[in-house]
Amino acid sequence: MTGRERLEAAAKADLLPYQRAWVEDDARLKIGMWARQTGKTFAATFEIVADLARAGAEGRRSPWLVLSRGERQAREAMRAGVRAHARSLGAVFREVERDVAAGGRTVRAAEWDAGGGNVITALPANPDTARGYSRNVYLDEFAIHRRDRELWAAVYPCVTRGWRLRVTSTPKGKRGKFHELMADGGGADALGWSRHVIAIDRAVGAGLDIDADGLRAGLGDDELWRQEYLCEWLDEAGAWLPWELIDSCVHPEAGDPARFAGGAAFIGVDIAARAHLWVAWALELVGDVAWTRELRVLRGGTFAERDDVLAGMIRRFRPVRVAADATGVGAAVVEGWRRAHGAARVEAVTFTPARKLDLATALRRRFEDRAIRVPPDAALRADLHGVRRLEKLNGQWKYPSSRPRNRKRHKQSFDLSPVSYRDPSRNRGQWLPVR
Repeated sequence: MTGRERLEAAAKADLLPYQRAWVEDDARLKIGMWARQTGKTFAATFEIVADLARAGAEGRRSPWLVLSRGERQAREAMRAGVRAHARSLGAVFREVERDVAAGGRTVRAAEWDAGGGNVITALPANPDTARGYSRNVYLDEFAIHRRDRELWAAVYPCVTRGWRLRVTSTPKGKRGKFHELMADGGGADALGWSRHVIAIDRAVGAGLDIDADGLRAGLGDDELWRQEYLCEWLDEAGAWLPWELIDSCVHPEAGDPARFAGGAAFIGVDIAARAHLWVAWALELVGDVAWTRELRVLRGGTFAERDDVLAGMIRRFRPVRVAADATGVGAAVVEGWRRAHGAARVEAVTFTPARKLDLATALRRRFEDRAIRVPPDAALRADLHGVRRLEKLNGQWKYPSSRPRNRKRHKQSFDLSPVSYRDPSRNRGQWLPVR
């Protein structure tokens, strides 16, 4: 079997029709808007491995730079995609990891070297790591990158000498460079970009083995479904926290309890009936930045089980303050916590429209000042973005309200529960909301 025959056989065996359409599109500039879990990285890495295999057989160079959102994602892309396709295509690589200096710090690069200058280098995507390369580039999940325009300014010169550029992502609102390229707001048509859109219905129709109806029901959020799976551009107008603001405060190390450094910690709790979501959010102040250390979301269970979860978080973080929603069903629960953990530590918070607006305004200010870090969790991001601002007749913004969602779930948005600390860096004594 010739190399070309083996490549065609592997593509037919390993890829679905829409993935093959991506691989077979040889445009120099190519961009794809893909639904979640439809195999975009798998298809992109197949094209890269196949290109290196052809380049090696033809005695030419075709190196690639793979930029993913973090070191973990970069290594996973290599492992799940490149390794599998190398086996399928019979390609031989030498796999290595090395340290790369980037912007005053060191990051870990994963590399697959096929010899003859044909190498795949996987790095976390940021403007510092992208600079200094001249080769083909694959930029994954571009829409959710912080500093996306700085990253673009660093990436595009890498392909100046005729190299190819591949960009994939799920949409994240009508903003940013990814939206410009897909919607031609940045003159993409004049540059000859080839565009692909893979929504979940197209993928399932082409043979993707996913229960889309069950997935949508389990997700329980029509807006999240439209964005993450139907690839719709959702309007930013009226969002209390725009995507760009949220993403500027997303950090891959947020949400890891093991990173708690023993600083001043605070816990906010949203109490709900058993059929709804119960949420507890722990933050640690590092300087003037509030880092998420743990986010617990429970559905169902007994009040005793929820009490145990909170007690464990209190033992783990030794919080200065726990603030809990004492509105409605929460009043009796919070009173019990005050007896168990001390009234000086646990504060009962009763919501009024004025207080909710104060909380929402304080949280927005934290995001604007980049003084909070939240984990890269799709549901959390959608909850934060799903809060709308409503305008009074006198032109003043009233308390932001969540869009209607699945009625069986407690709305997971920051308007429902306070973060458990007063804002020491601003000395205003406000409680900051989370979810």
